[in-house]
Amino acid sequence: MMNPPSKRKPKGRFVLVYLLSLIISGCLFFWIYNQGKLISLEGADYSALLAPAAHEQINDLIQVLLALSVVIIMAQVMGGLFQLLGQPLVIGEVVGGILLGPSFLGYFAPELQQTIIPSHTLPFLGVIAQLGVVFYMFVVGLELDLKVLRKSGFSALAIAHAGILFPLILGSYLALYLFKDLSVPGVPFLHFAFFLGISLSVTAFPVLARILTDKKLSKTSIGTMSLTAAAIGDVTAWCMLALLVSLAQNTYGNAIRTAGLTVVYIAGMFFLGGPLMRKLIPWLEKFDRLTQGGIAAFFVALLLSALATELIGIHAIFGAFLLGAITPHDSRVAKELTDRVEDLVRIVFLPAFFAFTGMRTQIGLLEGAQDWTLCGVVILIATLGKFGGTFLAAKFNGFSWRDSSALGILMNTRGLVELIILNLGLDLKLITPRLFTLLVVMALVTTFATSPLLSLLRLSSSDSKDR
Repeated sequence: MMNPPSKRKPKGRFVLVYLLSLIISGCLFFWIYNQGKLISLEGADYSALLAPAAHEQINDLIQVLLALSVVIIMAQVMGGLFQLLGQPLVIGEVVGGILLGPSFLGYFAPELQQTIIPSHTLPFLGVIAQLGVVFYMFVVGLELDLKVLRKSGFSALAIAHAGILFPLILGSYLALYLFKDLSVPGVPFLHFAFFLGISLSVTAFPVLARILTDKKLSKTSIGTMSLTAAAIGDVTAWCMLALLVSLAQNTYGNAIRTAGLTVVYIAGMFFLGGPLMRKLIPWLEKFDRLTQGGIAAFFVALLLSALATELIGIHAIFGAFLLGAITPHDSRVAKELTDRVEDLVRIVFLPAFFAFTGMRTQIGLLEGAQDWTLCGVVILIATLGKFGGTFLAAKFNGFSWRDSSALGILMNTRGLVELIILNLGLDLKLITPRLFTLLVVMALVTTFATSPLLSLLRLSSSDSKDR
């Protein structure tokens, strides 16, 4: 027990000491300042060199913080609005990003747009967006259940690959008519056609999972089959895209080397990294919760895996996805990582990606009835390929007309995965901004149509019966 002070010191003495200390400190600092002026190098004006750079950095930071704040608010408002309309959150977030871009805000209030998101902040938003996509693909990999893929059997494989091959062929055929007007000069037709086919073939696995949950279909046979087929299809599409990236970034000789290194890396991740991960997870789960050191180790592994695939010649997102995929899906560590990373990625990083995409989407590039007719044709072909291929494969495997139709509608969901692929194609200069805009509209329309079309089929958890 502390002894009470014997006598309380007068308050005035403390004030006097405090004021004297301030005065003495000020005097000492003034003396030091004058001494420093005497020893300064004559004619050397370092302030002229350092001050502008520091000033620019502060301005850039202010602009990025302001832009990111506006982007997050817009994403939340538009996402909530579209959820009220029965649409996935991602649709509203994408629309919010487009509204902040040249298609809306830049068109009606260009000065306001330059104040909120000036053009010189786009590189910073781009870096944030790329990091967001890398972490997002890691989360997608964590949510991928490889056991379900192995146990799905021929039906899911057939449905998934039919849902890829049909739109791939139709997209490649469409490239014959689009190549002359909508390709970048110097891009080979093979690259252009292959990319267009892939962009019409993907299914947004995370968006599909959200729609199934909202519709209470995730535990039904249709929900399980569509999720499994979408997972198989996305893995296949990512592999095809990795091959295309290696072709686009290198000569054919180097492309073969890149493809070989990619195969070696994938094999190493699954046959060496997978068993190592399965031994590491039980040890980490001995603790009550994942420690900061454990999270740091995963993040370092994530960044190194992303770096490895980037150095190989394919995109960093593949390395992030692979690391997530080899982490046991049903482990407590995977769930903790998802819980800790997902909110930050979805609330901060992905809206930056949507805004970055919106800034690159110029609806004004689609001029006149001809362009909008072409947009309608692309939407029709994308839907016909994805829905038709899935529907025929499902019917062949014994599904009813209604269930086959439901699978076709669900597999036609594109959303965020499509936007990632389109941004990659634009970065690689495989497509023009005009075609990029056209395909963004296609992705939005096909994803937007999923929920209303499912409602028309009047599917519910009680209606769908296991076969």
